[in-house]
Amino acid sequence: MQQTKTLSILITMLLLFPVKSFAGHNVAQTNAVVHNSSTKKITLSNENKNLVLQIDYKDGCRIAELEIKGKNTLSSSGVYTGFRTKGGTFNSLVVKEAVKVEEQAGKITVKNIVYGDPSIRVNESWTFETSKDKIVWRIDREYSGLAKLEEMSFPQWNFNDLSVWKGGILDNGGMVWCKYLWDVNDTYGVHTGGVTFWNPDNGNAFRISAKAGDKYLATKYSQSEKQEFVCTHFVTDTELEPRYNLSRFVHQHSDVFTPFDVQRGITSVTLEMEYVDYDVAYSRGNLPGIDEKAVRELMNTTGRYGVVDNGIVGANGWTTNWKCLHEPFFSQIGMALGDENYTRNNGASLDRERDHAITPEGRVLSRWHNTDEDQMQGTFNYKTGYYEARWGYTVDSQTGQVINTAEQFDLCGDIHWLRSHKTACEKALDWLIRRDSNNNGIFEMMNNSIAEETASDWLDIVWATFENAFVNAQMYEALNLWADCERVLGDTEKASYYTKVAARLKENFNKPIDEGGFWSPENKQYVYWRDKDGSVHGDNLVTPVNFAVIAFNLCDDKKRIAQILDQIEKRTAAENLFHWPLCFDSYKREEVQSGNWPFPKYENGDIFPTWGYMGIRAYARYDKAIALKYVRNLLEQYKKDGLSSQRYSRETQLGLGSDILAGICTSVTALYRDIYGVRPKWNRMGLEPNMVKTLNGTTFNYTLRNTVYQVKLNVNDYELHSNNFSVKSKEAFGASFENKELALYPHNKERMIVKLKGQLDSPISVELNRYTGNNFSWKVTSADNYQFTLEGLNPARKYVLMAQGKTIDIKIGDNGKATFTHTCTKPTVFHLNEK
Repeated sequence: MQQTKTLSILITMLLLFPVKSFAGHNVAQTNAVVHNSSTKKITLSNENKNLVLQIDYKDGCRIAELEIKGKNTLSSSGVYTGFRTKGGTFNSLVVKEAVKVEEQAGKITVKNIVYGDPSIRVNESWTFETSKDKIVWRIDREYSGLAKLEEMSFPQWNFNDLSVWKGGILDNGGMVWCKYLWDVNDTYGVHTGGVTFWNPDNGNAFRISAKAGDKYLATKYSQSEKQEFVCTHFVTDTELEPRYNLSRFVHQHSDVFTPFDVQRGITSVTLEMEYVDYDVAYSRGNLPGIDEKAVRELMNTTGRYGVVDNGIVGANGWTTNWKCLHEPFFSQIGMALGDENYTRNNGASLDRERDHAITPEGRVLSRWHNTDEDQMQGTFNYKTGYYEARWGYTVDSQTGQVINTAEQFDLCGDIHWLRSHKTACEKALDWLIRRDSNNNGIFEMMNNSIAEETASDWLDIVWATFENAFVNAQMYEALNLWADCERVLGDTEKASYYTKVAARLKENFNKPIDEGGFWSPENKQYVYWRDKDGSVHGDNLVTPVNFAVIAFNLCDDKKRIAQILDQIEKRTAAENLFHWPLCFDSYKREEVQSGNWPFPKYENGDIFPTWGYMGIRAYARYDKAIALKYVRNLLEQYKKDGLSSQRYSRETQLGLGSDILAGICTSVTALYRDIYGVRPKWNRMGLEPNMVKTLNGTTFNYTLRNTVYQVKLNVNDYELHSNNFSVKSKEAFGASFENKELALYPHNKERMIVKLKGQLDSPISVELNRYTGNNFSWKVTSADNYQFTLEGLNPARKYVLMAQGKTIDIKIGDNGKATFTHTCTKPTVFHLNEK
């Protein structure tokens, strides 16, 4: 009994107090740090111990274990620091002096980590601090002198194998996909340091946030000779250059960056390590009728894969080191991701193209690549990587640049950024507008006849020429989007000009082919192109052409829309295809490059889901059920093969092509834009849904410009919430909150705006009832004394404003604004009617 009591007291003391000696070992312990000086091991953890590190400094110094929810993720190599010169490889695993340890509450420093050779030595100290959620690791490295290094580990993380993580989401919006580090020493190098590794099977994720002050960060990801998954950080005085041409990904070479200089003195990096519940942090919400996990995984893999590096956001991606500027959906992918890192990097990419990929006369170069293998002779810039493709002048690079810039502005909301692109976008549009030699309002390519055997758009081995319907449809979208941007910038003259150019294009485009337009009454479709000699080509039901015409509102003839979309659906269903092919019938032999023959093959009939967003957008306004079917089909295909292919065989529907296309995710981006109706605008968050009953109850969070919105969707019942407001509506709307003022945009347009500002700090709640013409009704359901401002009224007209049946006098200024105050003690309905 006495022994039991003594043991109980001893256990209690062990739990409550630090212990100086136990079982022959000297142990120091705090809540999150345990240091065993006898074994020379230190264990650190965050508060709930789902992240635990063990540092071993017995022989050298390394992080020996990194436990995520109780499971070690590291190989026997662990995590260490080091560098390589031509004279040898040196790292913290082998040190020249005794390592020292200093301890404080919640903080421990491992010092005197010395390694190197007589030509260059380093002395490092590693300081670890714990907090509720994170473990922070600061590395201070002192170089003994000037040296040129071949490699650096600052530090190097050696995970057990390539199955520990599916991949890593980078803090530039991109991702590393472990399965594409196929062979030993396959390496992907990027100029950023932060990453979130994730495993969807167990829901665990591990985030590293890196900061290095005014130094440059870079990271490489590779497969080691031991089949480890390796992440290596670099901290340098200048930005690292690619070693092999402009390659960010290299095959069977671990040295992706060129050698670099280090200076005498101290270089530091701070690494914040954090456990992340992947299912919570990257949740897509509650999506009835949609596989939420498939959406999440598709967007976090294929959707992000097109980010090659900082300033290079595309769709072909990092394993092939390619970007096509003649693709108009990069900003749309950013809209669906809702990731500020991607948005910021996409803006930087457009900046880079503005500065380096647009000629003085306004021609937008069509591609970026790591080598000159694909260049039109003499066009490759070996410093920047931009060039014209050897297949021909792909003129949709003009429209792609403008569309991406306009839609990026809606995401970033930065007017100064938009203004910096004004001249470039005008030059790009004006370059194409000038290409109208017959003055018929339809813009011409740089090739004239199929006999030239050159391309003019994305389908780069189809010999579309002269008047190209696909490019002109994108031009119509670009003109209208940019006209809106000009209005925001205050240039009403330019806005009016581009609007008129678009209207003339629309009028002539929609004429029958025998009158110079593209409509074929016989085949009930829009043809693809017309050669300069007047011969018409591409009446083989080319889907991106016909979808673009409808999706971009170039065709608003309901009869034509039905004829096209019914025809496409009938033929797709008859072949039981999971997605739409590029065309349904064959081109003529002389219209395509030999690699497209016999039909169906490659761009002559295979399935390219890259253009799926235009199909979803076209059907969403015509038959929502069909639009939803192809979204679901794409997600089912993702669960089968990961959608990491260039295209799919028309005959087998199996993935083909080594060039993975991030654009293959665009049917899902259209789910957000055209079905859920997520329509961010530069000055507000907007909703324009096209819901069906099977999706009722959809809820998700959406982040725009650092504001988190909760979206709730049912058929004709839409809600948008933030910390500051709640808005309900049966129709499309937009909302913003700034300086305690809620602004409402009926139909998500700027024709009329209602603003209300209360005296309290409590959230404002409003229901929008109806908006037709100049008649508008809304209900305020939160109590406060509000000041209202109505904008967009016609000063020449008279209006009646009523609240709960009582008239309120308003005076409309010359600027179309009216203000009034009203105290709402209970739900109050307001009606504004034009007399």
